[in-house]
Amino acid sequence: MKPDCLILRFGELTLKGRNRKRFENSVIKQIRKVLGAFPDLRYIPEYGRVYVELGGAAYEEASEALQRVFGLASFSPAYHAPMEPEAIKEVALRMMQNLPKPPSTFKVNVRRVNKAFPLDSQEMNYLIGGYILEAIPGLQVDVRQPEIELRVEIREDQVLLYAEVIEGAGGFPAGTSGNALLMLSGGIDSPVAGWLGMRKGLTLEAIHFHSYPYTSERAKDKVIDLAHQLSGYTDSIRLHLVPFTEVQTSIHREYKDNLLVTLIRRAMYRIAEQIADREGLSALVTGESLGQVASQTLPSLNVIGRVVTLPILQPLMMMDKQEIIRIAESIGTFPISILPYEDCCSLFLPPSPSTNPNLQMVERIENGMNFLPELIQKAVEQTETIEIVHGQMKKVPDQHFF
Repeated sequence: MKPDCLILRFGELTLKGRNRKRFENSVIKQIRKVLGAFPDLRYIPEYGRVYVELGGAAYEEASEALQRVFGLASFSPAYHAPMEPEAIKEVALRMMQNLPKPPSTFKVNVRRVNKAFPLDSQEMNYLIGGYILEAIPGLQVDVRQPEIELRVEIREDQVLLYAEVIEGAGGFPAGTSGNALLMLSGGIDSPVAGWLGMRKGLTLEAIHFHSYPYTSERAKDKVIDLAHQLSGYTDSIRLHLVPFTEVQTSIHREYKDNLLVTLIRRAMYRIAEQIADREGLSALVTGESLGQVASQTLPSLNVIGRVVTLPILQPLMMMDKQEIIRIAESIGTFPISILPYEDCCSLFLPPSPSTNPNLQMVERIENGMNFLPELIQKAVEQTETIEIVHGQMKKVPDQHFF
């Protein structure tokens, strides 16, 4: 028994007041894109949901594609039935008999929109429930915590039955909250931060700092693979690859003490802000989680963040590591992130990095590095940009520079 319809539900979008229609249209547009491989689908939008008539399309493939749509709260595979009580009973029984795992308890929940239908919701609950109980020995009714809740919608022109509610990606539709630049390392945290940013409606580009030959080409490939994985949730993603070797080694030659990590991170932020400004992006997104490492204590975050004027969005700030890992596993970035190819953040680490840097002292050290502004500008100008579109990677021609 194959589903012949999908019921797609929106979540937070219904709270958006006058903007609700724009948000819903954005979700529907993305749904049509991810289901573009199925040309015979029929879409019926309603308040807070969309009905998709499958027209023979494979439900499993459509379901997998829908998991990548931000703004979609949940969806259900559904089955049509004729507008007759006896026919509805038969479809309901077949659904229960074809469940992957036979339940021991169930309930029926009928919603009658069509008031011309001869039986009301309560009468249909008894009719369908009694018919199923008689046909399936050992099955019991539990109206409080049933294993299966069989839902029946008697609509104006059709009857739909479903028993499964699949959680969607949720959040806001792609591109409805502006655009930002994700600082993408090869670790576990930053791809999750990027995914959470996209889930809130951000259109993201990403930036990665590599220090060849101190870091290998495989480390850079690993980050490209992470960007590729994130691109599955959007139409495309741009990745800016910054040659950071000269900046990093020059800072290290000049200063090797406990503020080195702070100095290097501030240089990264300066470069990231210039790239963001050039690309017309409105914020930086980073993967910091409070207290996780020395550069992520509150004093360190304050001193590092002061170097830029753009807003810094940090979706993981109050999460613990296990929460972050669970999301990484669910979005498919975890197996890539744990590959043993380290990025430039692991280079030249002092034995005891400062967890409480002093802003005036950091600025005084930077003021003594007369070479730094020129090297930062050079890194920006030598940045390579690639774009991943529908799984295909291409190099973007050189942009205009300051």
